[in-house]
Amino acid sequence: MTGPSLIRAGFMPLTDCAPLVMASVLGLDEKYGIKLALSREHSWSGMRDRLIAGSLDVAHVLYGLLYGVEMGIGARAVPMAVLMNLSRNGQAITLSRALGEQGVVDGPSLAAHMRRSRRRFTFAHTFPTGNHAMFLYYWLAAAGIDPLRDIQAVTVPPGQMATSLAAGHIDGFCAGEPWSARAVLDGAGVTAATSQDIWPDHPGKALGATATFADAHPDACRAVVAALLEAGRWVDASAAHRDAAAEILASPHYVNADRELIAARLHGRYEDGLGRHWRDPDPLQFHADGAANFPWLSDGMWFMTQHRRWGLLREEPDYLAVATRVNRAALYREAALLADLAAPPGLLRTSVLMDGKVWDGRDPAAYISSFAGAR
Repeated sequence: MTGPSLIRAGFMPLTDCAPLVMASVLGLDEKYGIKLALSREHSWSGMRDRLIAGSLDVAHVLYGLLYGVEMGIGARAVPMAVLMNLSRNGQAITLSRALGEQGVVDGPSLAAHMRRSRRRFTFAHTFPTGNHAMFLYYWLAAAGIDPLRDIQAVTVPPGQMATSLAAGHIDGFCAGEPWSARAVLDGAGVTAATSQDIWPDHPGKALGATATFADAHPDACRAVVAALLEAGRWVDASAAHRDAAAEILASPHYVNADRELIAARLHGRYEDGLGRHWRDPDPLQFHADGAANFPWLSDGMWFMTQHRRWGLLREEPDYLAVATRVNRAALYREAALLADLAAPPGLLRTSVLMDGKVWDGRDPAAYISSFAGAR
């Protein structure tokens, strides 16, 4: 293999960093001739800056963040690469306990409560162009709440969400686990929706890199993807493996949270904080026979449609051309062969979101125009 054998890989303390952590712990990186040097980051903006500066080679990163950087939203544009999808599902929208006790348990009841209230509610996401912001906005808009006019949106690092909710600084948030579960366990919040309620089998975190790194070191990138594919397959293989992953992730070196807190939603066991318990049929997944990992062009295009919908993109991009250069589908297929895994034959997939709208990537402009009030 040409290129660096030591790969500096950033991750955020979230349950869905599991593939990176387990690839390192299980030695799957060394199987492919590389060594992952894991770096625990503290904010998505810090992760972005270190990735762009070259302090990190690859990162566990928000899909929407990568596309925001690619398109120059809020900062200078830097060409980026999505090497694979690391996970799907497993995020959540959490409302304050005070709202839950007043009967606010979903989007429609929130909308009705906001109409009666005389104050503007504050909701947190983790990054302005990121997954959580776009899922939160989609969920609010589906209930008739304009996320740009009717609420105050703020950015909070995921590990600070539960404490910010408990302190009364925010009325709700969208973030990855285990921080939604933490808010419920602490009695500070109630789970109003999972991200899979909004978009079943949605893309979660991506393995991101700058285009410069991906172009200069394709062998190293293939090796990382192959190792992470094996790690994701290992986690998904059994309940015992998920328990073992939860035990490791609980360490202060990684997520630094109670093992059972991580394990519950990793297994799809949910409670909403108001007495409802359920087993989610679409929990956080890291492999799903490879379906969770393929860098579908339509997934990247969806985030651009939402950036355009909310005015973050001022002009209509060439959605397919951008996604084709960012999402390294060919490199992924080569890595899948290394890991002896099949890859889907196509580049676009069809999804049905919570409002019944179908997204397949074939006509982005028509998709955006189907939303009332799109910017």
